[in-house]
Amino acid sequence: MSDWQAQALHLDQQLSKRHIPLDPAGYFIIYVDHQEKLICARHFLVTVNERGLAIDPTTGKPISAKAPAPNPLNKVFQARTAKEMCVHLFEQEDQPLVTYFNHAAYLGREFQRAEYALLHGTEYIQD
Repeated sequence: MSDWQAQALHLDQQLSKRHIPLDPAGYFIIYVDHQEKLICARHFLVTVNERGLAIDPTTGKPISAKAPAPNPLNKVFQARTAKEMCVHLFEQEDQPLVTYFNHAAYLGREFQRAEYALLHGTEYIQD
C-alpha cells in the first residue's frame, strides 16, 4: 500500500466516525441481493427528539443503536445500479424520504459501494 493510499484510508476511517444528525424523514438499511443482482434499500420512519436522538414512538425513550429498532418499515426499493436507486429515491418519490443533504450524499456513496459489491460478487456492509 502506498503512502497516499494509507493516508486516504486513514482519512476515510476518521470521517466515518463523525457525528451525522438523524434525518427526520427516516433512515435506510441497504443490502445487496446477489442472487437477484439487485441493490436493495429498506426505508424506515423515525421519530427524532429535540436532542437529535431516535426515540421509540411508543415509550418516548431513546433507542439503542444495538437494539432492534421499533420503527415501522415504510418502503422497500430495488435497483440494478446506484444511479437507478438514486433516481427512484430523489426524483420519483412524491414525499421526500431524505431531507438532509449530508444524508443524500451518504446514501449516494453507499449505493456506489453496494453497486461495486454487486458487480464484483463481494460482500457489502453498510458504513
